[in-house]
Amino acid sequence: MSDPGPRFSVIVPTLNEADEIADCLDRAARALGDGVELLVVDGGSTDETPSIAASRATFVTCRPGRGLQLASGARRATGQILVFLHADTWLQPGSAGAIDRALNDGATAGCFRLGFRDARSLKYGALAAAIDARTRLFRTATGDQAIFATRAAYEAAGGFEAIPLFEDVRLVRALRRTGSFRPLRERALTSARRWEREGFVRTIARHLTLRLRHQVGAEPRRLAGLDVDADRSPPSVSGPSAPPS
Repeated sequence: MSDPGPRFSVIVPTLNEADEIADCLDRAARALGDGVELLVVDGGSTDETPSIAASRATFVTCRPGRGLQLASGARRATGQILVFLHADTWLQPGSAGAIDRALNDGATAGCFRLGFRDARSLKYGALAAAIDARTRLFRTATGDQAIFATRAAYEAAGGFEAIPLFEDVRLVRALRRTGSFRPLRERALTSARRWEREGFVRTIARHLTLRLRHQVGAEPRRLAGLDVDADRSPPSVSGPSAPPS
């Protein structure tokens, strides 16, 4: 019999993520079990990200841009189930079983609930609850929620677009059109660093403005010109490449 390959492929886009990438990969490996394929697609890091990632995962490079990096990783992945994970997001124990149960129940793709791993204030609990409610109501998701899909579902949806913003939102729309998208009860834990760095209210207001303009038809490349965090060339300091989407 031919080797079916790994069950899970985890694809992580990076750009100067030396402080985060080791924990992200190590926790993903434990959460998804033996044989998981880990791929890091780097957009030109100038810190220690390449050496740290290469010691734990298949490490490849491409031009910067999260949509482009995720699409590149998906093309290289060999797993039956693709898990798209931000470098500052942790999968928790039991994630493999949660995904398998959803797929066995008829889902072809899905996401985790959102949790914050480094913020204890009530405002972050309220933010997570609001994002979870939006996910359940509209069957949408952000990249911070560890979107997953069978390979067949991902390919039927057309994969990630090489765009600087809202690559995750547009993929989820396509996954819903071509299959069954299932939000899970289990959480993925992400960092609050973006909200802390830019300011909690300011970050939410900026994102909601961009998301509304995207909803009414503005192109992501045009919106990227209005957003200080949009994917561009590698920054001189560590930080995320796009706002929460």
